[in-house]
Amino acid sequence: MRRGPVRPATDAVAATSAPAAVAAPAGAPVDAPPVRQQLRTEFAFELPRGYVDDMGTVHREGVMRLATARDELVPLRDMRVQENPAYLSVVLLGRVITRLGTVAYMHDGVVENMFASDLAFLQDFYRQINAEGHTRAGVSCPHCEQPFEVELGGSRLGES
Repeated sequence: MRRGPVRPATDAVAATSAPAAVAAPAGAPVDAPPVRQQLRTEFAFELPRGYVDDMGTVHREGVMRLATARDELVPLRDMRVQENPAYLSVVLLGRVITRLGTVAYMHDGVVENMFASDLAFLQDFYRQINAEGHTRAGVSCPHCEQPFEVELGGSRLGES
């Protein structure tokens, strides 16, 4: 059971309204269900440039879900990945991006037609939500050196 301060909703784990370590009040039934924590599994993002479909429509806003072990293992059997290991991230992102603008069917073919800057953004976003559990990064002000956090997900380059 996790103890400590409740993390903000941008973390992968967001607590429900009651803290997990609260004791049952006197006279409460012993078999009362425990307070549960909800796991955030989907994260919104906005591409720096945007995917341009065959009709010329630019799609920037999307959603990526947390990856499963299967998501990381299945692409290793793909012949394109076996021939070129750099293709792994394209296939993997095609599996975990659940929505991109109004694109009807999200797949690795969409990812391989993205601009390189968008691919780099998505690779970093994937690492942030799957390895660290959030999309924030600690930085410091270049002028006063005061530390603060910035949100990496959901904003375009140059926006704060």
